[in-house]
Amino acid sequence: MPKSRIRKKADFTPPPAKQATNVNLNAGRNWVAPLMLALFLIGLAWIVVFYVTTGDMPVGALGNWNIVVGFGFIAGGFVVSTQWK
Repeated sequence: MPKSRIRKKADFTPPPAKQATNVNLNAGRNWVAPLMLALFLIGLAWIVVFYVTTGDMPVGALGNWNIVVGFGFIAGGFVVSTQWK
């Protein structure tokens, strides 16, 4: 059986190094954590108040939709949390 030829690979030369740029990750994102926590707590408090008052509060006209409103606040907290760096 004939022997296959061995290919020589070219030596690897790394690309020239780029200068690192300083990126400030904390710039302008100070509002995210407080807003996220506030939305979580508002949603939790909304649901707890609804159950404790047996559906009379926070908005009696909504009925069981108060649970959806509370979870909406919590979901809003999760949406805001995606902006946290």
